Amino acid sequence: MTLFTIQDFELQCGVVLTKAELVYQTYGELNSDRSNVILYPTSYGAQHSDIDWLVRVDGILDPSRWFIVIPNMFGNGLSSSPSNCSQCGLAEQGFWFSHWDNVRAQEQLLRVEFGVERLALVYGWSMGAQQAYHWGALYPDRVERIAALCGTARTTNHNRIFLESLRSALTSDRTWTGCGFNGIPDQGFHTFALIYASWAASPAFYQAEIYQQFGYTSLEDYLNRGWEANYRQRDPRNLIAMIDTWLRSDLSDNPLYQLDYAKAMAAIQAKTLVMASASDLYFIPSDCDREAAMIPQATYQSIPSIWGHRAGNPYQNPEDAEFIRQAVWNLLNM
Repeated sequence: MTLFTIQDFELQCGVVLTKAELVYQTYGELNSDRSNVILYPTSYGAQHSDIDWLVRVDGILDPSRWFIVIPNMFGNGLSSSPSNCSQCGLAEQGFWFSHWDNVRAQEQLLRVEFGVERLALVYGWSMGAQQAYHWGALYPDRVERIAALCGTARTTNHNRIFLESLRSALTSDRTWTGCGFNGIPDQGFHTFALIYASWAASPAFYQAEIYQQFGYTSLEDYLNRGWEANYRQRDPRNLIAMIDTWLRSDLSDNPLYQLDYAKAMAAIQAKTLVMASASDLYFIPSDCDREAAMIPQATYQSIPSIWGHRAGNPYQNPEDAEFIRQAVWNLLNM
């Protein structure tokens, strides 16, 4: 785990961070012509150690062949976040991070630390897929391939309802002060986890009680230990900060494209693999397929899974992991 610092980094919200900190982890070796770089941005609530399970020899991302860089998203508790940065606040204070911020910082990291100007692949799931799309639009001549799993380039109105309900779960807690918390939001965490669990997996997943395969004795046990306990490891301010980034995800909402969504999508030159879970409830397949049709060199592929959104991050699900591995390897061999 390494820290990269950018001095006087201007965010899209207008705040200039005296020191923007980007924490990252690398895997594998950079080759002599710097042609084997894969960027793998983090997803909501995740840090690099939560998502690097797929980086292994003969895995989805193989470090014996590729040099893989996982940058931690702003707001996730490792890179600059409300929990570790005195300048970082929440939307109530006029402060927020955007993917415009994340991707520009990542570009500096790759160029300054490694001399990398071109990426063989940007691979991302969920909010990581959002960042992958942004890379393709903001640096179209520098991204060879994109693998965008279970994510869209622009947050839909339907998705916003899910996000606002999560935000409200935390800000409705009695410990909320209007810009932070004066204690642990116990009820907020509980409600937050219930909402997230209900959307992230499909009705068929719960009907089959798949969670019992992993040692959970009941649905309540799964919700408590498999969901609530995990989110309690995160600072609630960081959870809100990442929601605020997700709410604002729109690859055309920046000075380059000025809200021309169709132009931004059409600008992506990378060979793009758009993968959606057939049972995803908030990045629904029709939205992903529609966006794939807007990208000149994109192909759309559905993951035939009942794991819902989590099919795109199948660390407990070898069948979906192998399906994704084959698709990504095919893309990398193009």
